[in-house]
Amino acid sequence: MTPASSARPLLALLMLLSLAPAAFAADFTIPQVLSAPFAAQPVAAPDARAFAWVSNARGQRNVWLAVAARAGGFEAHPLTHYGSDDGLEVIDLAFVPHHQQLLYVHGGDSEFPDKPAPDPAQLATGVVQEVYLVDFRGRDAFKLGDGHAPVASPDGERVVFLHEGKVFSVAPRKGAKAEQLVKTRGTVDSLVFSPDGKRLAFVCSRGDHSFVGVYTFGDRTLRWLDASFAYDVEPRWSPDGNRIAFLRIPWTHDEVGLSAHRTGYPWSIRVASLADGATAEVYRAPRGAGSVFHPLSSDQQLFWSGADTLVFPAEIDGWLHFYSVRAAGGAARLLTPGSFEIEYAAASPDGSRIVYAANAGDIARRHLWQLTPADGRLEQLTRGSGIETEPVVLADGSTVAFVRADARVPMHAAVLSPGQPLAELMAEGLPADFPAASLIEPEHVDLPERAGLAAHGILFLPPAAAAGARHPALVFMHGGPIRQMLEGWHYMDYYSNAYGMNQYLASRGYVVLSLNYRAGIGYGLDFREADGIGAAGASEYNDLLAAADFLRARTDVDPARIGLWGGSYGGYMTALGLARNSDIFRAGVDLHGVHDWHHWTLATARDNVPLYPLDAPPAVLATALAASPISSVGSWRSPVLLIQGDDDHNVAFSETVRLAEALRERNVDYQELVLPDEIHGFLRYASWVRAYAATARFLDAQLAPR
Repeated sequence: MTPASSARPLLALLMLLSLAPAAFAADFTIPQVLSAPFAAQPVAAPDARAFAWVSNARGQRNVWLAVAARAGGFEAHPLTHYGSDDGLEVIDLAFVPHHQQLLYVHGGDSEFPDKPAPDPAQLATGVVQEVYLVDFRGRDAFKLGDGHAPVASPDGERVVFLHEGKVFSVAPRKGAKAEQLVKTRGTVDSLVFSPDGKRLAFVCSRGDHSFVGVYTFGDRTLRWLDASFAYDVEPRWSPDGNRIAFLRIPWTHDEVGLSAHRTGYPWSIRVASLADGATAEVYRAPRGAGSVFHPLSSDQQLFWSGADTLVFPAEIDGWLHFYSVRAAGGAARLLTPGSFEIEYAAASPDGSRIVYAANAGDIARRHLWQLTPADGRLEQLTRGSGIETEPVVLADGSTVAFVRADARVPMHAAVLSPGQPLAELMAEGLPADFPAASLIEPEHVDLPERAGLAAHGILFLPPAAAAGARHPALVFMHGGPIRQMLEGWHYMDYYSNAYGMNQYLASRGYVVLSLNYRAGIGYGLDFREADGIGAAGASEYNDLLAAADFLRARTDVDPARIGLWGGSYGGYMTALGLARNSDIFRAGVDLHGVHDWHHWTLATARDNVPLYPLDAPPAVLATALAASPISSVGSWRSPVLLIQGDDDHNVAFSETVRLAEALRERNVDYQELVLPDEIHGFLRYASWVRAYAATARFLDAQLAPR
């Protein structure tokens, strides 16, 4: 598809949108608003002007490839042709250099790859997480082995991947047999080839500490770099392959659990010489702000810019910014000043440029910026009403691919070439009945300060509201809690679906406030790590009350018909609101929420572990219980719909089982929807449609929108 032809569907759509009346009464269904393809995980080819991404269209996940065309622009086509809403994820894309081939992983839970692969479609054959290889011509993909996180060597002659915490190696050809490469204690991850492909660096986690290891293929030797009592992570090779930089993050006895962590014992950057094994600390975070490492959302945290400079993220000034330091050590230099946060970043192949996504100057969106570390020069690459994120820099060092959305069109691939306007790759197309023209443009709002902080929100208004009419209202609360809802379709599939649902609810006559409460990202360190959040006191509940005050003060809201809905941490906030203030919140929908911090368990690769150690002080446990919905269930009166998949790897299914028991004992009206074999972020399109349809029916019945 040429640039002109790929732009025509979007231009036609934009013309249609410009003709849509401002008070258009949206009339669409949940399946329709969730039907558009969702693009994610862009990855650049190392030796061609090409990139790939994963497209999810109604639960059918496939790999797409875009290659520079001779006539200019990019031509895109699918490499895989999966046609079922079977709940099998497609993740971990990686190119095979010099071979016009692409690796990907099929099946499993991307967040917990070492847990048994979920099977929400109840496939009779079962599900195994598998590594596949497909060529650029789209021939049938073939399996290389069971596992995930594949990486190809620089010459393309070897593929390494992980399975059950172990490293395996295989040749990238059909029929090749995978063999375990390294046998060691602990769980291995973060595989990185040296520039010449003769060595492999990785991280080996051993519970309360981790090591950076280096395996040499020639003599099959393994050595650990500067072993310590800390977590050593993020190994990155220098351009000449003679050194490895890595992060050292101290282990701490965290007796408070899920609470604010604004400060701690400082993390550091170390550089190891492969020639003599000498390791030196080249940067140590200051005490105070920035002492606790907060990562970028992208996989890479450390960037070599030339042979002598390292670029890294830090929060020294209270915002997540890029800094640089000499590889030999010295003072750190702030590269991206301002009241904004960097989220995703990628470097050009030679490290001379870093392209990143940030909310600089546009707090509730994301745009792309370019940093030249050598001279500190910054250039804004995108702007306007769109949301651009997850950039990758192509092999030519100047073309940037990314995903893009706005208020009406969900995430899709896009390209920015030197000297050319932004090109939208709407290769997958939009379904004919996708209601883009009927969607509204929500607005960012600031809420009144409460308990020392002012929260924020994204406001959706009914499109055909009559003058003087009072509407039912809803507060939607995201999960995480380190998330931020935006003025458009989100770049995470979970919240892309939630955005579509909020659009649907607004079309039904609800005023919807998508609440960005404290503990979330986008508004700086002090907002994200606010005092007393979570199990240390639920201070973010102040923001829910501020949202209620905001809605009740509006002349278009009926203060007697305010409801709540949210998932995960948003489910926790929903349950907390209903338990503490049934006098304010008339009904709610709680998707897989946390209900008891005191007894909660944290999911790990293979087991669940208690949130608190055995020697946690009684006062800490009492605070955690008081911050839990289960502790206030005695004052719960409002009806609730409880929804959860029973293969949830993030929040134990027992959280909702125990809450349902407590509600029954107090004769609280609750309804339930259990999705057998579904995980936390539902894998099937059918599951989202079913859960949201139940949500709409329940809210309509309780709040009776007109």
